[in-house]
Amino acid sequence: MPHRGKTNGGEAGRRTVFVARNLTKVYHMGEVEVHALRGIDLEIYEGEFIVLLGPSGSGKSTLLNILGGLDSPTGGMAMWRDHDLTVADELALTRYRREHVGFVFQFYNLIPSLTARENVGLVTEMAEHPMPPEEALGLVGLGDRLNHFPSQLSGGEQQRIAIARAVAKRPDVLLCDEPTGALDYPTGKLVLDVIARINRELGTTAAVITHNAPIARIADRVMHLANGRIVSVQSNPVKLTPQEISW
Repeated sequence: MPHRGKTNGGEAGRRTVFVARNLTKVYHMGEVEVHALRGIDLEIYEGEFIVLLGPSGSGKSTLLNILGGLDSPTGGMAMWRDHDLTVADELALTRYRREHVGFVFQFYNLIPSLTARENVGLVTEMAEHPMPPEEALGLVGLGDRLNHFPSQLSGGEQQRIAIARAVAKRPDVLLCDEPTGALDYPTGKLVLDVIARINRELGTTAAVITHNAPIARIADRVMHLANGRIVSVQSNPVKLTPQEISW
């Protein structure tokens, strides 16, 4: 993957994990142009917990997909450490996703015919220094569900398997797109608690997309998006635990 100078530094001397400058994304739908991102500038630091907050259509998922190497911008620059994602070819982006990024989506994308252990094991087979599936499932509180199939598990348990699958390869960053969107209130809190614990205990940089404002209280910083732009960035002087918030 091509390099562009080091991006060390940042808040309190922490190393930057992501830097974006004037990032734009335009989708062409027939004769219509949809401007999903309109000049995004950001820095995300190693070990941070970031919440991307904003209504549907504000550009949150597009931004996360570009940072995660799932999509390419129309213009601007996106850096991961000292690697320029915007000029990387598909092979380099595939290697980047495999080695450095864990994804968690609203829908769990588990394989129904595989057990929890086997679903997580699919990722560990491709990773360089993976956790054993049993360890990853223990980390999310499902050490006693190793041999259960997705149909035998609740929605919250399936989402926690998806998180275990994402963290089993020991990613540098965990990118979560509405991870509580399909869950009820208590189960959503439980899933957020797992993500916060992984950020805290493993030092994994975490970015969580939500349109649910109270969730922002558990983050180090909150980036508010509207109409394809970051309209404000706020730090939380005191982070709350997921159990301390309500919505």
